[in-house]
Amino acid sequence: MDFSLTEEHLMIRDAARDFAKTELLPGVIERDNLQRFPTEQIKKMGELGFLGMMADPKYGGGGMDTISYVLVMEELSKVDASASVIVSVNNSLVCWGLDTYGNEAQKEKYLTKLTSGESIGAFCLSEPEAGSDATSQKTTAIDKGDHYVLNGTKNWITNGNSADYYLVIAQTDKEKKHKGINAFIVEKGWDGFEIGVKEDKLGIRGSDTHSLIFNDVKVPKENRIGEDGFGFKFAMKTLSGGRIGIAAQALGIASGAYELARDYSKVRKAFGTEICNHQAIAFKLADMHTSIAAARHLVMKSAWDKDQGNSYDMSSAMAKLYASQVAMDVSVEAVQVHGGNGFVKEYHVERLMRDAKITQIYEGTSEIQKIVISRGLLAD
Repeated sequence: MDFSLTEEHLMIRDAARDFAKTELLPGVIERDNLQRFPTEQIKKMGELGFLGMMADPKYGGGGMDTISYVLVMEELSKVDASASVIVSVNNSLVCWGLDTYGNEAQKEKYLTKLTSGESIGAFCLSEPEAGSDATSQKTTAIDKGDHYVLNGTKNWITNGNSADYYLVIAQTDKEKKHKGINAFIVEKGWDGFEIGVKEDKLGIRGSDTHSLIFNDVKVPKENRIGEDGFGFKFAMKTLSGGRIGIAAQALGIASGAYELARDYSKVRKAFGTEICNHQAIAFKLADMHTSIAAARHLVMKSAWDKDQGNSYDMSSAMAKLYASQVAMDVSVEAVQVHGGNGFVKEYHVERLMRDAKITQIYEGTSEIQKIVISRGLLAD
């Protein structure tokens, strides 16, 4: 077992770390307060190649491995999880899905713009009654010969208003159940496509989350991804990789909270000495560091599985399940280490604690991860 990173990995990690500190950190509290989308920062990340890291260089992608992507996600998430979730969706769900399953025309038309950051993508699966139960799609796409007519509502869509292209999952043939589901590329501005109200969220407030409404939206046949009935498999395969990105986000939130708590404990004094010298605080730091190390190994293992061509359904589910719990536990403890200052926005840890919670919910709740894991265990 070789746990060392290559020189290229280290360079990518350091570039992301430097970007997070110099470009994301300034203004991160204001963006959170005002729910402001990090438009300029996302543009710069596109220029750095962070928005299409794993896509084929033929279409403007970086051609990098999943480990590189995980390293970038962790570093960005230490500072701004709102920015990192935009990176995650564009990389894991949109670019990877199109690069892996899209046809040549779709890649030429859409993927090249998504990898550069010229355009941003959104992944549209969740509905009011079809979040965890992805088979119960109420959004319909009726086959009209040379096009489909799309009707329905999608909820909690990251990049909901900022995206240019949307991968929409819809039911074409209800009788076929999950085998009657398709995936479509929908462009912003098409007739009948409306952006709903922006959600006022607990965390990741800098990312824009909206409901989407489709009223008789005409989708050309050539915008269907894969063969007829491929949509459910497309969504599940894409989400398995997406969970690696969210696991890395959770790892980054935990790491960022721990580093802030550690540094604060070295300067804050109580009872005549720095609080890190009190066993109550020192033991908290030890537990935080240990749980982060364990989470990092799970996240890296899932990324390695994907890069090696191994099945990564279970490893990505385990990574997301555990890393998201660590993000919650560590961020709560980081607030505790800061005491009263932990409750104040300027110390950042309260925001990290709020951001941590969503990692247990989106791209499959923790309960869904346990279903995936247990089914894998009992499959043989």
